[in-house]
Amino acid sequence: MQYLPLFVKLTDKPVLIVGGGSVALRKAGTLLTAGAKLTVISPEFAAEFIEWQQQGKAELITGYFSPELLDGKLLVIAATDNDSVNAAVFAAATARNMLANTVDDQPKCSFIFPSIIDRSPIIIAISSFGTAPVLARRLREKLETLLPQHLGPLAQLVGRFRDKVKAKFQGFAARRQFWEKVFDSDVVRDLEQNLPAQAEQRLDAMLQEQVPARQGEVWIVGAGPGDPELLTLKALQLMQQADVVVYDYLVSPEILELVRRDAERLCVGKKAGAHSVAQQETNALLIELALAGKKVCRLKGGDPFIFGRGGEEIEALLPHLIPFQVVPGVTAAAGCAAYAGIPLTHREHAQSVQFVTGHCRKDGDQPDWHSMSRSQQTLVIYMGILKAADIQAQLIAAGRHANTPLAIVENGTRREQRLITGTLAELGSLVQQHQVVSPALVIIGEVVALQSQLHWFGQRPSAAVFAQPLTQLQ
Repeated sequence: MQYLPLFVKLTDKPVLIVGGGSVALRKAGTLLTAGAKLTVISPEFAAEFIEWQQQGKAELITGYFSPELLDGKLLVIAATDNDSVNAAVFAAATARNMLANTVDDQPKCSFIFPSIIDRSPIIIAISSFGTAPVLARRLREKLETLLPQHLGPLAQLVGRFRDKVKAKFQGFAARRQFWEKVFDSDVVRDLEQNLPAQAEQRLDAMLQEQVPARQGEVWIVGAGPGDPELLTLKALQLMQQADVVVYDYLVSPEILELVRRDAERLCVGKKAGAHSVAQQETNALLIELALAGKKVCRLKGGDPFIFGRGGEEIEALLPHLIPFQVVPGVTAAAGCAAYAGIPLTHREHAQSVQFVTGHCRKDGDQPDWHSMSRSQQTLVIYMGILKAADIQAQLIAAGRHANTPLAIVENGTRREQRLITGTLAELGSLVQQHQVVSPALVIIGEVVALQSQLHWFGQRPSAAVFAQPLTQLQ
């Protein structure tokens, strides 16, 4: 982050602009809107500057920049068409530890002007750190169409009630819950219809209602395989409402960035061979948090009901009568296969798909290797990296052709996705040779050979040579 976003109160604060032309005029208009006490130095001025001086909005100094003009100023704008003058302004400001902006010269800026969406007192600022101002303005135009004008009156109304709400509700979580109820109520619709008095009466009535005991609940939410854009809308909404987020290692950092900033985050992640938190402890944690009145988002990689143990966690909640809901996510098999260009089913090559895990309960039965070894079936193996060599041997022994195409998708759907292809006979050696690490998915089947044509995301696979054509494997 090259620049820290800040909202600065400029009311009656002294600001200097060096330059009196059209570029300086644009910056001056923004600063005057923010209430700045404006001084402008230039040999000559645009007509609007003269009008502002006559109206008492700006002080104009006819002349040329000198460093002493910076004395007592909060910040300075260099907006001339002379690069050497602009550079001198920036150097003098830097020597005084002042904030300076050189228009259209990002390296000579200690602060920058964002594109602004004004729904006062709601202000949204968008910046590309000066690298792509036109793109930032385009983004602002898009957001302008999405943000209704009644946001400003709504924020003003809320501001008038803040002290009353704070007096009635003890603790931030209780206050936030009340405001969320308000924002989902007819108070908002009254303001949409330009009925501010009715909206205020309705909000006051809501505040007078009896406060119910805060009830906790648990949301079992699938976060998908890693790409934040694969989150469902409902998942994102609950992530923003939760008091506590209990998450796994498989949840990507990009997705965790979307969690509400003030929510507590607890990692109960598990890695093959290194279980940091036992499942029973996770179950107990969810129960404890919910019984304490917390809104708990149990965030899981992929889908919570496909090798996610979501069912076990819900079973633990039931005896305590804890409310819950389940939000499905894009499971790793679907997401990683799609991003690798591998259709899990295909009319000519695979009429079925089977999802299995490379890890079983210690007292569990052995997998049905013969069922998993049928031709014209796609086999997707979760958590199969540690036992790759054993899986390879068992499938071949059960009848799966050694030259069946195979893909290993590491960090699927993420920017760092890596795709390794080969044959079933090479599974164990590919894992060792390429030092594959979790999260990684193994896809076995004739459809894998199609990825060379259907590949679209990220780098090309590390290998893509199959010993026999598809027709000889069927």
